[in-house]
Amino acid sequence: MRKQLILEDGTIFIGDGFGSNTNTMGEVVFNTGMTGYQEIISDPSYCGQIVTLTFPLVGNYGINRDDFESISPAIQGFIVKEAAEFPSNWRNEKTIDEYFQIKNIPGIAGIDTRKLTRIIRQHGTLKGAICGIEEDAASVLERLRTTNLRNDQVKQVSTKTPYPSPGRGRRVVLVDFGMKHGILRELNKRDCDVIVVPYNTTAEEILNLSPDGVMLSNGPGDPKDVPEAITMINGLLDQVPLFGICLGHQLFALACGANTEKMKFGHRGSNHPVKELSTGKVAITSQNHGYTVEEHSILNTRLEVTHIALNDGTVEGLKHKDYPAFTVQYHPEASPGPEDANGLFEQFLTMVEFEKQEGAN
Repeated sequence: MRKQLILEDGTIFIGDGFGSNTNTMGEVVFNTGMTGYQEIISDPSYCGQIVTLTFPLVGNYGINRDDFESISPAIQGFIVKEAAEFPSNWRNEKTIDEYFQIKNIPGIAGIDTRKLTRIIRQHGTLKGAICGIEEDAASVLERLRTTNLRNDQVKQVSTKTPYPSPGRGRRVVLVDFGMKHGILRELNKRDCDVIVVPYNTTAEEILNLSPDGVMLSNGPGDPKDVPEAITMINGLLDQVPLFGICLGHQLFALACGANTEKMKFGHRGSNHPVKELSTGKVAITSQNHGYTVEEHSILNTRLEVTHIALNDGTVEGLKHKDYPAFTVQYHPEASPGPEDANGLFEQFLTMVEFEKQEGAN
């Protein structure tokens, strides 16, 4: 089946459809990772977005049961140069086409993804639609330009009720703004007693769970669309150690008086170099975000910049000068990507242990 990808600037790509035969609309973004498409597809931070991969061949090792970052993918659509029809891998269970049919996700292949990426880099993130070749392009374009995309993505992907992931170590309350399962896996690996709670849980409700530490997860969308989380973080700051990742980092910054802004086309990939300012060490990191903390807005806060992106100088890490709390814009759990920053989980638990001992003295 032939399909078309229509961008709000009027650009039209014609390609071959795969997966679901439905039409879709969303924000078109690109990811530069060479592998890890299954984790990308299932990352809740892509809620409401149509994802294009810059690497030309996708689906060559199929879909397996183990590499999901969520149970139900939240992406609106998928764009590739070539979707492999005959994957070859010992873990393969389905083709990408079969999986997308099951999950009702439309895809389009056979288009010039390099050209598409250049358009996004030049003009910034654009709205787009994947639809059948028979659809009138002018009508679709008009709908694109007049439609406001949803801004409640966190509400869509966050858990609706709290649930435990038991362990015998320190208790960590993990606030789910669109949590990747990799974060939970890393805490489980360290025997943490984890309780996952919804995005709109209050500070009082979290403190009633007697946490030794609180983690603020990744998630989709604009952090300013989640004001209840900012209030919650303010209520926790002087009460319990905090560690924030991605959206959690941005929400932490807002709670502490800094500001965030939308980036032209964001950071999405598994090869982003980040420098730790205190040591000069550089880590290659996995990233997925379209917003960033404004560096100049940090000046009148009690925050300190700890990491910066080497590609564009944007803020990649913060810590509080008075309270045990730090955050990073990138993904230390990776999935997909390098595990250079995995030690941040030990750093968090060391901080938790120190505060616990201090409280006992």
